[in-house]
Amino acid sequence: MTNEPASDGPQDRRPHEPVGVGPHPEPWPDNPRFDPELLAEGDRRNVLDRYRYWTVEAIVADLDPKRHAFHVAIENWQHDLNIGTVVRTANAFLAAEVHIVGKKRWNRRGAMVTDRYQHVRHHPTIEAFVAWSDANSLRRVGIDNLPGSGKLEVDPLPHACMLVFGQEGPGLSEDMKAAMSECRSIAQFGSTRSINAGVAAGIAMHTWISQHADLSAAD
Repeated sequence: MTNEPASDGPQDRRPHEPVGVGPHPEPWPDNPRFDPELLAEGDRRNVLDRYRYWTVEAIVADLDPKRHAFHVAIENWQHDLNIGTVVRTANAFLAAEVHIVGKKRWNRRGAMVTDRYQHVRHHPTIEAFVAWSDANSLRRVGIDNLPGSGKLEVDPLPHACMLVFGQEGPGLSEDMKAAMSECRSIAQFGSTRSINAGVAAGIAMHTWISQHADLSAAD
């Protein structure tokens, strides 16, 4: 885990932050996956060491065959600020895609630039989202503390699935609830009625990883 900061600069860094690696010693590697600018100036992005100096396109191409069978969707009717966190977590657990249902715009700062490496797809309506997930044979699993929901800690998640989250506050909309194949609740023991949507997404994604992923491939 890293606490490297987000940035709007080409190197994804703030000035004077001693992170990453400096210029690559010459002679430079002769491989198209390497970025000449990064080789010359150094690579201070928040990426694994094996991806140092690689282009964004080369990193995505390397990740794509390894992506897991779960997708993540979040409703965005009121410009939910948790989406950046969801995208960053989805990248960490190598989700197939993140789906944003509703408004297309979202605050990318919380993603910490990981949206460059994580596929993000937009669906303007719930109907479009349902049609896409049906066409790709994905069971839609709502993550919300609803009456009749299965327990995330007990009931296994489907292997090929769409983990669906409502926005902060109201949770899943009524129309989205009606579109779910099944639902799971997260066990809570304190006084609050709900937990942050970004936190809930991380818990659910890690649960899928615990049940289905090849842990020997983890970094």
